Amino acid sequence: MITLRDITLRRGVKVVLDGASATLQPGEKIGLVGRNGAGKSSLFALLTHRLSNDRGEVEVPRHWRRSEVAQNMPETEDGATDFVLQGDLTLVAARIALDEAEQANDGHAMAEAHAALADAGAFDARSRAQALLMGLGFRTEQLDAPVNSFSGGWRMRLQLARALMCPAELMLLDEPTNHLDLDALVWLEAWLQRYGGTLIIISHDREFLDAITKVTLHLDEGKLVRYGGNYTSFESQRAERMVLQQAAFERQQEKVAHLQKFIDRFKAKASKAKQAQSRVKALERMERLAPVLASADFNFEFREPLNLPNPMLMFDDLSAGYRTEEGDKIIVRGVDRSVLAGQRIGILGANGQGKSTLVKTIARAQVPMGGKLTEGKGLSIGYFAQQELDVLRLDEGPLEHMVRLARDVGPPGREQELRDFLGQFRFTGDMVNQLVGSLSGGEKARLVLAMLVWQRPNLLLLDEPTNHLDLNTREALSLALNEFEGTVMLVSHDRALLREVCDEFWLVADGVVKPFDGDLDDYQRWLLDQSKEAARAAKKQPAAAPAPVVAAPPPASREDRKASGQARAKLAEQTRPLRKEMEAIDKRLHTLAQERAEIEAQLAEGAAASAIAEMGKRLKAIADQLEADEMRWLELGEQIEAMSA
Repeated sequence: MITLRDITLRRGVKVVLDGASATLQPGEKIGLVGRNGAGKSSLFALLTHRLSNDRGEVEVPRHWRRSEVAQNMPETEDGATDFVLQGDLTLVAARIALDEAEQANDGHAMAEAHAALADAGAFDARSRAQALLMGLGFRTEQLDAPVNSFSGGWRMRLQLARALMCPAELMLLDEPTNHLDLDALVWLEAWLQRYGGTLIIISHDREFLDAITKVTLHLDEGKLVRYGGNYTSFESQRAERMVLQQAAFERQQEKVAHLQKFIDRFKAKASKAKQAQSRVKALERMERLAPVLASADFNFEFREPLNLPNPMLMFDDLSAGYRTEEGDKIIVRGVDRSVLAGQRIGILGANGQGKSTLVKTIARAQVPMGGKLTEGKGLSIGYFAQQELDVLRLDEGPLEHMVRLARDVGPPGREQELRDFLGQFRFTGDMVNQLVGSLSGGEKARLVLAMLVWQRPNLLLLDEPTNHLDLNTREALSLALNEFEGTVMLVSHDRALLREVCDEFWLVADGVVKPFDGDLDDYQRWLLDQSKEAARAAKKQPAAAPAPVVAAPPPASREDRKASGQARAKLAEQTRPLRKEMEAIDKRLHTLAQERAEIEAQLAEGAAASAIAEMGKRLKAIADQLEADEMRWLELGEQIEAMSA
């Protein structure tokens, strides 16, 4: 298990952890939560020995392998699959050992290396790596594309796939959903639910945390507090704890006031001096409780639009895409829709289908590739770009951005008015002149929000606005959007925000935009159906046109029969480890089913009270193992089918 005892950690002059302690059990899935800047990433660095604590003890089992998403942007010409395979350090070590053994012509070492390769799953490692990539949204033709050919967001997905590829007893994930769209997020959620090691996640996605974590570790004011349950449970427990803490503090304050009143009244009287002195000592010995200092809530609101044109937008056979050296690349075509005042539209669709392209075209960041886009009279667009740097300048401060915005876009404002306005978004004092390049991701996102609010738009185009926002700021954004009187068009992987804000959805898929008749739960079921259909299609040969009648082929030659036999033998050799594993799983499933039946029979007959709890735990363990084994059995069957095809 992981044990932190009385940890103190400083970063510069700031105390990140101050006497913090916590214990985490093997196999637990933990959500690490706290406001931006509380020190969550520093705690990760402490667990991976990139930072050293100033005081206290950090204990992580020595034999545990660790996996985390590297934050540096990879620069390599290696193919995507090969790059992900390099994340399996056990497999890499076994391959290096085999190369060294072959160079030394050491038969014993070669045998050991082959055994290590088998243990590391070398026979299906490539297919496992490609399954990870496709789950995270990569297309088949991208699986061997050079890493350097991908954009920044896709390279971070490669780093995530590489971390998932690494066999590890401890996995640390810091905001893994930031660069994912909704379908990749749902896939990752399911993958992490099956992960058997100890998992610690930093995330500001409420539904993601609720679906995966069973323990919540809250980092606040340098202290760590452990709560049993997911994020929603943590919020409820913490609220109760704060009420109790405040009540205890108020009771103690009453007692302190009573003692102090007695001391002040009788300390000068000789007859009461002894009693007064004893109360002074009681006050000194008293362990003072701290008042509840809840984090200051962040709230803002969008200003009332100057007008509300209706309709705001009209699309007439609109085509959206971008221009390349080879010509126009059309992503979405034939859009015939209208956007009315007050609508709340969520835009759904897999990555690469054209959601951001459509939003950029509406925002005038890209010109239409065809058709007509008509804007209502007085339309004022507020655009939140997925990449904040599309609208921010690294070498300028927040105040410079606001001064330029007020001058060039409007409405105009004096410098002091702009300073006061930035203060509402937590840019106070010298922060208004701090270069944007040195701001955190959350601070950049708040600056973009401030710039949107100032413009008084009547149409908000928001492309992944919650990236880098903490939970408090996300909730503030949700409230502000619900009170906004204009129209909202939202692209987001934050399901809580989509549920709270949008009352209708558009689906961008297969090059068209159409209404989606359902809610987010229906969309997740639709995604699952689509993935099942794709898997079935991959197993089947494409339907061929009726073949013309031709003469029967000549009998196979001796060489052909020999080659066919060799191919069958090779396939049998390749699939033998998979079939052996399937046989072992079959035996284990039978044994587990028998054990479950026996325990259930004992419970039905009335087991001893002292044994019931242990039986319940064992039944839960059996159910988890049966589910994992059944999933693995199905995966092995699919792999054998694919190899046979």
